[in-house]
Amino acid sequence: MQRFRRLLMAFVLVTGMLYLALCALAFAAQRSLIYPAPHTEPANLRDQPGFGVVPLASGLNVDRFYLPAPPGARTVVHFHGNGEQLLWQQGLGQALGDVGLGFLAVEYPGYGASPGSPSEAGLYASAEAALQFLREQGVKPEDIVLSGRSLGTGVAVEMARRGYGARMVLVSPYTSMVAMGQRTMPFLPVSLLMRDRYQSLDKAKDIPIPVLIIHGEQDEVVPVDMGRTLGQRFPHALVVTVPGAGHNDVLEREGQQDLARLAKFALDGT
Repeated sequence: MQRFRRLLMAFVLVTGMLYLALCALAFAAQRSLIYPAPHTEPANLRDQPGFGVVPLASGLNVDRFYLPAPPGARTVVHFHGNGEQLLWQQGLGQALGDVGLGFLAVEYPGYGASPGSPSEAGLYASAEAALQFLREQGVKPEDIVLSGRSLGTGVAVEMARRGYGARMVLVSPYTSMVAMGQRTMPFLPVSLLMRDRYQSLDKAKDIPIPVLIIHGEQDEVVPVDMGRTLGQRFPHALVVTVPGAGHNDVLEREGQQDLARLAKFALDGT
């Protein structure tokens, strides 16, 4: 019996140490999991029309892609997903430009050709610098439409909380990064380990602007119920779920009806 107790205590001790080691590994690796940053060479974008840089308070410059709006038209300020980069936003910008909208997208630190390392604070700094750049171009606050996709929805929500934007579009949004972590690693104390939290659900109730949420019903990354839950928390939100759409094709499906819906909302709020 005494031997059994010693073996049990040893098992518990080893198991506990392994669990703590797993927690430490998850804590150390979390940003590499949240931000699988694609990279590109500076020459791939800096000689192309519309590309330039915006300065951050840290002294770094991050890249931006800007298509000015026609006189009197609105500008969509877009924040991309965690597996995307600025270079890939040209198609979206050109599609919105074709219907009479301006477009601005900004790179995140450590993504694409931009220096630095991504973090929640770093993404917010890039976003705010981009909005400052837009102000310097003479774009009025009432003509700014915030837009985010996947990871970028958390950035858009924070910018709206800070008072930017007259309306907002969220494509495949999550309620918080903590909730995403709990979904993917339910065996870990994610709420204690998570550094970058993106608490969109907690912020939503204090954001009065009109919001359009577009979410694929077959989203395999961010459950559609997260989009529905967010829609219930914003004071003025419309939730559109797309049958058959997953996480990465909700705007790209044949006919691009939901891209057209995004553009119409940006144009006239309907």
